Amino acid sequence: MTEFVPGPVLLLGAPGVGKGTQAKRMMAQFGIPQISTGDLLREHRKNHTKLGMLADELMTQGKLVPDELVNDMVADRLLEPDTKRGYILDGFPRTLNQAEWLDEYITHEHGEATDPAEAAQGPQPKLPVVAIHLVVDERVLLERITGRRISLTGNIYNIYTNPPKVDGVCDIDGSSLTQRADDREEVFYERMKAFDALTAPVIEYYRTHGNRFGEVDGDRALEEVSEAIRSTLFRMRHYEG
Repeated sequence: MTEFVPGPVLLLGAPGVGKGTQAKRMMAQFGIPQISTGDLLREHRKNHTKLGMLADELMTQGKLVPDELVNDMVADRLLEPDTKRGYILDGFPRTLNQAEWLDEYITHEHGEATDPAEAAQGPQPKLPVVAIHLVVDERVLLERITGRRISLTGNIYNIYTNPPKVDGVCDIDGSSLTQRADDREEVFYERMKAFDALTAPVIEYYRTHGNRFGEVDGDRALEEVSEAIRSTLFRMRHYEG
């Protein structure tokens, strides 16, 4: 049986669906990196690269980092050798323009052979991005996020699905449980508005490419969601594993 090559994978879904958790599991399972635009932006700014300095200038002026600059950071990262078998995209593409750019980039530029033996074989086919949409009902997402409570040492509870034995007190370290500012209901709805405005069109973009799009019920046990993602990815890559 041939080795499975995941290629570029995009996990899509609303805030709180579990994209980060599933991305980490896929990294361990397939041995491919997770590429986060947030991490890339921080790294470029920290290292004072040309792209990072441009982003710094815009951000200090209170402006958003434009798609073109984010695209350049992603393009730079995709040239690293650890992306050869595939990668998991986190936070990118976030807009329809970014999705269209990524398809164009992978088709025409990404993956040029640098090894003489590979180059001698001529242009190699490049695997396109496949998108997996994790679907969870908004009511469940609201409970996941607004019900989250964290202890002083980072232990996490949920007052709806995994409450502590004593209300407001960590079972393990006895510290008071707190709610992060980002986990409040009004913040959740603002994030959902942004998701509907920006990312929903990206989901529809990939949905129109039927063989590159799959949906997974994210409101199941962790292992079940992971297995569903795995089988969906195998199906889209036409791999019998």
